[in-house]
Amino acid sequence: MKKATKFVAVSAAALLVLAGCAAEETVDEATTSAAPAPAVDELPAGDGSVTIYGGYGEAQAAAFQQALSEFGDANGIEINFEALAAYDTDIQVAIESGQEPDIGMWPQPGGLKNLAEYLVPLDTVFDISVPLGTLVPGWSDLAVVDGNIMGLPVSANQKSLVFYNPEAFAAAGYEAPSSEAELQALEAQIIADGSGYPWCAGIESGDATGWAFTDWLEQYVLGLHGADVYAQWIAGDVSFASDEISAAAALVSDRLLAEGQVNGGGVAIGTTFFGDTAALFETGGKAAGQCFMLRQGSFITAFMPEDVQAEIAAGDFSRISTFPVPAPVGGQDAVIGGGDIFAVFDGHVDQDVALVAAFISSPEVLKYQVATGDLSPHATFDLSLYPNDLIRSFGAGLANAAVFGFDASDQMPAAVNGEFWASGTGFVVGSLTWQQAAAVIDGKY
Repeated sequence: MKKATKFVAVSAAALLVLAGCAAEETVDEATTSAAPAPAVDELPAGDGSVTIYGGYGEAQAAAFQQALSEFGDANGIEINFEALAAYDTDIQVAIESGQEPDIGMWPQPGGLKNLAEYLVPLDTVFDISVPLGTLVPGWSDLAVVDGNIMGLPVSANQKSLVFYNPEAFAAAGYEAPSSEAELQALEAQIIADGSGYPWCAGIESGDATGWAFTDWLEQYVLGLHGADVYAQWIAGDVSFASDEISAAAALVSDRLLAEGQVNGGGVAIGTTFFGDTAALFETGGKAAGQCFMLRQGSFITAFMPEDVQAEIAAGDFSRISTFPVPAPVGGQDAVIGGGDIFAVFDGHVDQDVALVAAFISSPEVLKYQVATGDLSPHATFDLSLYPNDLIRSFGAGLANAAVFGFDASDQMPAAVNGEFWASGTGFVVGSLTWQQAAAVIDGKY
């Protein structure tokens, strides 16, 4: 936190000029076909005010507003951020009532693309070659409509993390695995020892029950088959019933649903809250339901017991650490994640909006927000700004990702996404085979 406060306000002119110089050195011409952006002074003059709507929680919103206010004060722009309780619904209401903001930030790119008719291509607002030159590969094409980049990321999270308790590992004589073979050997050893269960797992989340299963499947689709198949799957060109996706489902089944892998098996997974992490910190062994590993997103630390959260805040990581999900046999290391994508509304493009859009698409905008657990989608983000070693490791994992995939279910049509959650849950609890679940989901395309 203290390191973050050492940042000085960046002027709009300096941001655009310096970033433009960096872009000349780093942008691969093959990655962008953007037309030259209009010069800022060619756009209509602003009115000194820019409004942004998004879906951030309270802590995120406060940190984001701090960065916006600092930038705005340095450039004579009043920038106001408003968090909407149910973003996709609320932004639609705002549009229909003619009260849309200058800039919107979607937690799911699919929702942004569905409203593309109300938005403008970002290359008509500012020089997008700048962020394209610093983004982690895979982040630039999330909101492309008819060949136009309509949205770019502001913040990120990553979900290819396995959390574990170093104290518990040491007590049992276990070491964090670095390969799929080592992970399988560790699972077998835990079961043979009777020291607990290899995995902690839950997918219950109210009306969104099942989303945590989709992350597991996405991890192995990307790891087994790479970015092209992953993209084809999202588009519906590779079916859920295909050999590729079925192979990934089989890996998830072996990992979570096989005998002894999770306390209570699939039925318990289906009714356990995704944020229930207490068993990871148990010390009473199998009788107490102790489990040794939890694959979850970088945000899961906010759901950990209060004493563990206090230890993290104090820089004590004796009971919490992570390792990346190992590449599956025959596959590759892969990172999946999510984040918030911004776009500019039609009729709202002016000099002020252009400057703010350039700022929120830059690494600098996250300088305070990383303290809330958010990550930067930019490979050039200064890792020293992350508030502790744990979050720093999350950011490094994202920045160094060889293959990154934005949450696939969040990019699928809403009906497909909803059925993916529902039928995926049916598969986990055993009421549906994978082929039955896949057929129902495929039917929603």
